[in-house]
Parts: sequence; structure tokens; C-alpha cells
Amino acid sequence: MKFVVDTHTHTVASGHAYSTVQEMAREAAVNGIEMFAVTDHGPAMKGAPYFYHFSNLRSIPEVLYGVRVLKGVEANIVDYDGNVDMPDDYLRRLDFVMASFHDICITPGSKEQHTNAYINLLKNPYIDAIAHPGTPQFEVDIEEVVSAAREYGKFIEINNHSFMVRAGCEENCRNFAIECKKKGVKIVCGSDAHISFEVGKFDRVERLLDEIGMPESLVMNISVSNFNEFIENKRKRIRKG
Repeated sequence: MKFVVDTHTHTVASGHAYSTVQEMAREAAVNGIEMFAVTDHGPAMKGAPYFYHFSNLRSIPEVLYGVRVLKGVEANIVDYDGNVDMPDDYLRRLDFVMASFHDICITPGSKEQHTNAYINLLKNPYIDAIAHPGTPQFEVDIEEVVSAAREYGKFIEINNHSFMVRAGCEENCRNFAIECKKKGVKIVCGSDAHISFEVGKFDRVERLLDEIGMPESLVMNISVSNFNEFIENKRKRIRKG
């Protein structure tokens, strides 16, 4: 399985990452990545940029070093109703929007609360994917969450960085991937790169997907054309809305 799209990366703007957009794009080209999303953290994360940073992402060229640059965000879930730290008016302008739990932004609650937050989040028309849902501190009902992703046409992320920094995530990530395969829910794969050299690194994700026999038809990151089609359809849907 060849990955050509990386849907989860962070630049210096996140406050705890170490490369510029240009450095990320240059390294993406070196690593055979044809498209990547800049998904810096939303403002609830300490050190992250404020709203106007995201509205000004249009200043970044669409193509750098031959690599398509998607403008996005990793928004932070801030309550158990599934609200995030970015207003819809900002989210609707972006190419790709993920949202996730971080214990620095919200105190972990119960399995039911986490599940409810994800389901409500997936109803938001401007949210495209749940990022690193295998995080052990935020236990969820995986079957319910994947069913909601299928109902609302959203993606589940399998995050390569999680295997290194989120101890105990392996079983959850595997179970999410298996449930997505079972229900025919498409996944996105993110390096969650915090420095340019990590862009396009999917070794642990690739191993997992091979082990469970994940069909390529459910993996968005192996086709630029599929991702372009998704973005165009999303823009049309938002314009009609």
C-alpha cells in the first residue's frame, strides 16, 4: 500500500512543533508525498494560534515544491456535547478539518461522555474526521462511533504518531481499524508530524492495515484524485448549505 497523502501535520504555529510550512513541503516531496494537510492545533491548545491564523492560511500557495498543500486544523474538543474551539465560520473555509481530545484541553470523563461527544462532533457538517480516536485516556464505544462516522459520511483517523506517544493505544487503534473495515467506513492516515522529517511516515499504520487486510478502497491516503474529489464535493456541499 503506497501512501501519497498525509492528512495530519503540525508546523511551528502549533507552538510545540519545529518546522515551517516550506520545510514540511520540501520534506514531503523528498518522502514521495504528493499532498499534505497543515493541521495546526486550534486555540484551546496552549501555544496554538488564534482564529485569524486559520483564516489567513489562504496566503500559502496551493502547491509548494510540487506538493499540494491543504489548509486545515486539528480542532480541540472542549466539552462533552462535541463542541470544538473553532467557530463554524472558520471551519467552513478550510480544506480539511479534524477534531480530537487532548487532556490539556478537557479533563477525561466517562466512556459514555466521550462517545456522546464524538457522535455529536460527527454531525457537524464542517468536521471531516476524528483524529487519533484510539487515545486510551478517552475510552469510547468504538462500534457506536464508527457507526456514526458511516451515518454522517466522515472519516476515522489511524494515527502513526500514536503508537509512539500514546501508550496503550495499540489495541484501540486496531479495533477502530477492524470496525471500519467491517462497516465499510473510510479511514485517513496521519503521520501527526511535528517536524519535517516525519512527514509521510506511516510505518506503524501500514503494518496494522496489512495485518488486518484493510481494503485499499477504504484508505483515502493512497490517492490524490480521491482526495481532490472529496474536497471538491465538500466545497459544493458547503456552498449549497
